[in-house]
Amino acid sequence: MSILPQQKAVLDTLTQQVADAQNEVDECQAIVDLLREKAVNSQSLLAEAENNKTQALSNQNLTDRLVQNVLDLQNNSKIADDEMTAADDKTKELAKAIRVLMYKMIRSAEVINKLAIEIIKKKALNPLVSDELVSLVTAAGTDANNAVTLTLLALKTTFMATALNIESGSAVKLENSQATELNQALTGDIPGEKSAPSLKALIYKACDDAKAYYKKIEKAHELITRELAAAMSDLIAAQVKLKSLQAGLVAANAAALAS
Repeated sequence: MSILPQQKAVLDTLTQQVADAQNEVDECQAIVDLLREKAVNSQSLLAEAENNKTQALSNQNLTDRLVQNVLDLQNNSKIADDEMTAADDKTKELAKAIRVLMYKMIRSAEVINKLAIEIIKKKALNPLVSDELVSLVTAAGTDANNAVTLTLLALKTTFMATALNIESGSAVKLENSQATELNQALTGDIPGEKSAPSLKALIYKACDDAKAYYKKIEKAHELITRELAAAMSDLIAAQVKLKSLQAGLVAANAAALAS
């Protein structure tokens, strides 16, 4: 059986359409494969960007807590320093009062001791001097000496307290100074000075950059996802068209051979 020229022309047209459709399918498939690879890569970048953003936000929160802790330490050490200064002033006033009292008591003890010696001498010369008076004066002298001793111990304790206040005050001042320096390093808050960006500012900027980068990658991934969906739709349409043309070519061949 021979195929008529008119039928051959139809078959040639269908064959060319099938070839063109096949090329279209191949092109669509190549685009889909490329976009799938891009989608996988962008998904990986998005996951990494999200991790970086989370870490940067965690660093920012940690910095905020650290700055607050340092500020609390700075304020508390300042309060403690003021209280130590007030306590030291009161201790010095107490020491001064004890010294005055001690001098008076020493003077009183000297007078009482001299009086006791004179009474004892009188007793030796005059038996009529009361034994009770001698005992009272002697006891008064002993009590006066004991009082002087106790006053000296009180003065010693006061001086020890003063020394402890000085030592504690120095430690508190050092703590306040170090807290202030650390706060300045963290926040860059140095009165009267224009310093380089602080650690807090750098960490905040890193967090902002991480958020901006995540948004950029997220948008790029969304765009690639939409492009892939559109390419998949084009591929399916091209495949349907190819199958339809292939079926038409097969039917035309069959019809031509049957005629």
